[in-house]
Amino acid sequence: MTGDSRLSTLLYRLGRSAFRRRKTVAALWLALLVLMGVAAATLAEETTDSFDVPGTESVDALAMLQERFPEAANDGATARVVFAVDEGEALTDPEHQATLAATLQELAQVRDVVAVTDPFEAQTVAPDLRIAYAEVAFNNSFPAANEELTEAVEPARDAGMTVELAGEALMEEFENHAAELIGLGVAAIVLVITFGSFVAAGLPLLNAIIGIGITIAALTAATRFFDLSSSSPTLALMLGLALAIDYSLFIVSRYRHERRVLADSGDQDPGPEAMGRALGTAGSAVVFAGLTVMIALLGLSVVGLDMLTEMGLAAAFAVAMAVLIALTMLPALCGMVGRRITGGQVPGLRARDPEAQEADGNPSLGTRYVKFITRRPLPVLLLVGVGMVALAIPAADLRLGLPDDGQMGEDTTQRQAYDLIAEGFGAGANGPLMVVVDTLGSPDPEPAAQRVFQTVSELDNVVFAQPPVFNQAGDTALVTVIPQTGPSSEATEELVEAIRGGTTAIEQEAGVAVAVTGQTAIIIDFNEQMGQALLPYLSVVVGLSLLLMLLVFRSILVPIKAALGFLLTMGATFGAVVAVFQWGWLTDLLPVTQSDLVVSFLPIILIGVVFGLAMDYQVFMVTRMREEYVHGAAPKAAVVTGFQHGSRVVAAAAIIMISVFAGFTLSGMDFILQIALALAIAIALDAFVVRMTLVPALLALLGRAAWWLPRWLDKILPNVDIEGEKLRHELSEREAEPVGTR
Repeated sequence: MTGDSRLSTLLYRLGRSAFRRRKTVAALWLALLVLMGVAAATLAEETTDSFDVPGTESVDALAMLQERFPEAANDGATARVVFAVDEGEALTDPEHQATLAATLQELAQVRDVVAVTDPFEAQTVAPDLRIAYAEVAFNNSFPAANEELTEAVEPARDAGMTVELAGEALMEEFENHAAELIGLGVAAIVLVITFGSFVAAGLPLLNAIIGIGITIAALTAATRFFDLSSSSPTLALMLGLALAIDYSLFIVSRYRHERRVLADSGDQDPGPEAMGRALGTAGSAVVFAGLTVMIALLGLSVVGLDMLTEMGLAAAFAVAMAVLIALTMLPALCGMVGRRITGGQVPGLRARDPEAQEADGNPSLGTRYVKFITRRPLPVLLLVGVGMVALAIPAADLRLGLPDDGQMGEDTTQRQAYDLIAEGFGAGANGPLMVVVDTLGSPDPEPAAQRVFQTVSELDNVVFAQPPVFNQAGDTALVTVIPQTGPSSEATEELVEAIRGGTTAIEQEAGVAVAVTGQTAIIIDFNEQMGQALLPYLSVVVGLSLLLMLLVFRSILVPIKAALGFLLTMGATFGAVVAVFQWGWLTDLLPVTQSDLVVSFLPIILIGVVFGLAMDYQVFMVTRMREEYVHGAAPKAAVVTGFQHGSRVVAAAAIIMISVFAGFTLSGMDFILQIALALAIAIALDAFVVRMTLVPALLALLGRAAWWLPRWLDKILPNVDIEGEKLRHELSEREAEPVGTR
């Protein structure tokens, strides 16, 4: 071999080396797994969750309140305990008063509780005296106090009083349940069917389990040094598990093919050479596919939201681990099983080379499918394109937000608490607004604050506004506003904008600064930030990824086609998400509940993850087609042959990934459910409709033009040799050498 530094050559050498030094490589990975496990057990700390967007009005105002008016701005979690009695009764009845007082005392004893309000003192008793609520403040931003709060109110329920709970303190930290590993079971079945061998099927699974174990342990240990949202390990687990299996699947499939070719040529020990060639070709595709996914995930940092940045970094780390372990540990595992990689055949299943099947006159289903597409590319393009556009139509009704307790299932205590408060005080009481008046620069603070109060009181959609309350220093006033509509209502969003716009004149004339904050305003600003960040994020991710595709395929039209196919996937996916979550389609068959909103950060995450995964399938499918074209095949024949080799493993990879994502719909957390289901839908559409139908049809239609690249651009672009063309030339020079000296 020469000193060439091309990626395929480097990976060829890595594959041979890892195969031959399998015990050392495996020992290093297992040692890392143990080390990370110990680190996770000794360094793990609590995760943190925040939807704050630094620099927004609501977050800055809340920070000022915490500094100047701490008694009005608890920075810990809160819970709302709602009490209700039957018709004809009142909470002022002696027995109910005694029960309520005893319950408040029990609530004050709950761990991390710093204050509990009395409904009668705080005037949070409904006019008919049937419904009241108490606010419970914690000194911890994530106490997870469900069980203790439930125990504290149980005596009141036993006494015949209705007591329901709501608030941030009721949010349970996400835990991965056994149901989420259903994807592993499905993956095992798909791998067995794909390879027709228990041994070959087991390698990707074992490799993925080791890789994801290291990843999750490392992220758990990292909580000692970095803030990490509770959803970050979940996204990392979903992607890391799915991609580790998929990447291993592609490499094992290519390794078995190369091993069979070498064995047929008389090589008595084809293992090291076959692995070198597998990594030099399929391994190159794995590297570039992984880079594309990582670019998309790291791009989440452009949004400027800590939670999304943490999720992107954690998931990108998981992808990097999936690539590394597929390129090193997997060759070592293949070396350990040796000839058994083709053994352990399952009765009735036989994985055959597609070219051999074609030569025997028994073409596979994939071969017949791609030949049908390439014979009628234009009708296929029109039919499938129209279908995807039609599926995207519901996306016009997409409404983003962060679902509140009113969006939860009717049988949950949070939803019942929300409904009781709406019944007793109006829906707006579930999301009060805090209008902060900074009077530090005003010569007449009290009159200025009163003007703000009067202006806000007269706005539409305001049910109640509390007169201004000043802090001890007298430089900050707080006006609490109760809207008529609920926290996730569009009318409430309009009210926030009306308050901000309606107090501008007072700010200028009286020398005060007015800001709207509170949980509802913070969420509204969060949603707005998500919308503003969407276009820059899409530009960064698509721009960088198109450059990467340009390097991989050395073509102008193929990267553009890949991006257009992605846009079709996203439109159809958003249409399906709206139909399921907002319109309620298929809610009887799926573990979902109808909601008026789609989680506001879903588009950002979905675009990033799906673009990366879509390019994965683009790389694995089209790379093999280009490889055939580069090696002299006619354009249409290259599409057919590339599809023959790639379709089986791409279909298997997509089914595995869909299964892994679908398993997370059983998590019980609404936003994880929405993300998981949206990802499963997107992968199904992109893999089977776009990459396996539209792509071969379009390539067949374009012919040689699909692979056109201007000469001046061809000269300046580095040749990454992802198809292994340089590697093939180098290997051909050694064909005359005796087999045993290779």
